[in-house]
Formats: sequence, C-alpha cells, structure tokens
Amino acid sequence: MKPATINQLKKELQQRHPGELIELCLRLAKYKVDSKELLNYLLFEADNEDAYVAKVEDHIHELFTDIPRNQNVYYVRKSVRKILRLLNKHIRFSGNKETEATLRLYFCTCMKEYINMRQSTTLSNIFDQQVKQINTAISKLHEDLQYDLQKELDELLG
Repeated sequence: MKPATINQLKKELQQRHPGELIELCLRLAKYKVDSKELLNYLLFEADNEDAYVAKVEDHIHELFTDIPRNQNVYYVRKSVRKILRLLNKHIRFSGNKETEATLRLYFCTCMKEYINMRQSTTLSNIFDQQVKQINTAISKLHEDLQYDLQKELDELLG
C-alpha cells in the first residue's frame, strides 16, 4: 500500500472540519512517541526557541554526566550515539539552522569535556562529523550569527 503524497494530504486536510483535525492529530500522537513529541514541540515550545534550546542543552548535559568515566569504551560509544540520536531528533523538530548549530556546538563541548576521545577512533570520528555539520549549518546563517558561532567553534577546536 503506497502512502499519499504531502500535497494530497494537504488538500485532504484542508477539506476537513477543525474538530476532525483535532481528532486526527490526537490519534496520530497516540500511537507514535516521536509524533507526540513533535506535536508537543509545535504546540508548547516552538514559540520560544531559546527556552527550547536551553531545555535540550540541560538534557544533553545530564546525559553526558550520567556516562561513567571508568566504563568500557564500547558503552561510552553506545551512550554517545544515544545522545546524538536524541540531539538529531530535537534538531529535526526545530528545523532552525541556528538551533542546529547551537545544539551541535553544545554537544561537541560536552563531548570534549566528558569523553576521552583518544580512547577510540569512532569517538573522534563522531566529533569530527559533528564539526563538519556545524560548519554546514553556520554557512547557512546570517553573517553576524556566522561570526559569533564560528568564534565559539574556533574556541572549541583551538
């Protein structure tokens, strides 16, 4: 069974009554946690992006502090990948390049602070990949923001 295109869905949703739309959204959120989290972001947190970024940064910081320092490298890598999956999900919810660059910078800062990347080439590669994605996100921003975020990135790398 092939799903409808976005354009077809949009046309169909425009024909529905507001009460039906509410029921559809609730039913959609009921079965998938990601859909529920996205709906939560759109309804409650999209208005104040700075508070959302601060909330995600706090969560990332908490997850990094929960990683035991004397743990086997395998578990450290697994934990870092879990945090990265969470980070990517929150970045997708926002869709804002400034938010993406800020959150990825914070992830790299925490990674540098809490993780010994010399333990594993995989951890170093994850860090390097995030730096590349930060540079890509920064290049799509306004010049003033580019300067500020590039300065933060240079401090992190230097």
